[in-house]
Amino acid sequence: MPNSSYGQLLVSVSDYRLSAKLIPEVAGYINTHFPDAVSKVEAFKLGPSSEAVEARFIGSDIEVLRDLADQAKVIMWKHENTNTVQSDWADKVKVASINMAATRSREIGVTRPEIATALAVNFSGTVTGLYREGEDLLPIIVRQPLAQRSGIDNLNEVMVWSDVAGQAIPIDQVVNDSPTQWEDPVIQRRNRMRTITVSCQQVEGTADALFRELRSDIEAIDLPQGYVLEWGGEYESSGDANRKLMSKVPLAFAVMFFISVMLFNTLRHPVIIFLGLPLALIGVAAGLLIFEQPFGFMALLGFLSLSGMLMKNEIVLLDQINIELAAGKHPYQAVIDSAVSRVRPVSMAAFTTVLGMIPLLWDAFFAAMAVTIMGGLTFATVLTLVVVPVLYCTFFKISEQMDVRVGSRAQVQQDGGNCLVSATN
Repeated sequence: MPNSSYGQLLVSVSDYRLSAKLIPEVAGYINTHFPDAVSKVEAFKLGPSSEAVEARFIGSDIEVLRDLADQAKVIMWKHENTNTVQSDWADKVKVASINMAATRSREIGVTRPEIATALAVNFSGTVTGLYREGEDLLPIIVRQPLAQRSGIDNLNEVMVWSDVAGQAIPIDQVVNDSPTQWEDPVIQRRNRMRTITVSCQQVEGTADALFRELRSDIEAIDLPQGYVLEWGGEYESSGDANRKLMSKVPLAFAVMFFISVMLFNTLRHPVIIFLGLPLALIGVAAGLLIFEQPFGFMALLGFLSLSGMLMKNEIVLLDQINIELAAGKHPYQAVIDSAVSRVRPVSMAAFTTVLGMIPLLWDAFFAAMAVTIMGGLTFATVLTLVVVPVLYCTFFKISEQMDVRVGSRAQVQQDGGNCLVSATN
């Protein structure tokens, strides 16, 4: 929200990798020259912007909410990896309240709006016209000199215009007193309930790691009856994004499973296909660790895309096995020959996909997705050519000593002393 005590600077750099060096330098300069300021220096985010960790306290009483927020602030400040601890209600500010003298005001002919207008003109100014400069319209503001509007020391010298008297009247003739008291500058509400949000940023590492370290201590705060603690920040943003994405995933996988059943006209083939998908997690984890990328929303999106690529490779392999069996090969030999014959096309398809993802490694937004696809596809392609044949032999009970093709039905008829054997798929 607009606030005279809030400022934001956006700095563009020639290479985003320079941000890692500039951030500590800028943060150190601000902390040294402006120690009383609450500052936050971070890289520009490609996606929903929010604080790293946010704790929302919801209730009715303002003082109770501020007390709960202060307890959460203490916990955050004690953690060595936190910075920019603040609340969205800000600190209380001094406010001068004008108590209007109703009887004297009526006699002089001064109303409450006229007093408010006089105060606004004295401290903020009033727009009296517009000045055109090219295509821009600039407001013409009339206000008191800086010395008279920079504080409340001259409050009693404010003049209020009275239509009845036909002249300006000193404000002290129409007010009883103007006591100064502390008030909340802003009170945030969420779903029409008073809500104060305490937030902080991590100095290093990920927001998820900091959230896990702070969660137990903040949740241990004793909440009065009727008060609720909710978590926001990147934890909430990530959870909302994942829920929206995963809400359609079960349906998508169910459709893929149904299509696989229709394609092979059996349940065992789709089961083999889906059992091979978890193998990609090994390569995904290795790739993310090597390139130091977090498993966030984009990585999850990449893994879902990776699942379709792996299923395609497995379907091609299983279809080749069926072709070899239809050609009359021994089941065990058909599995071996199919795996060997599919090495080149499957590997080339995976290799070209990995090469296509390499340029995205230097992109701040798509790097995690590219690493997920590259690592998972590389590792799972090798395992697919080994594990899928093993699963096929296990499900169809194929061994090297088998004499009858898997999936066929043998019929034996005896005609005198001769034995006729026929097999059908």
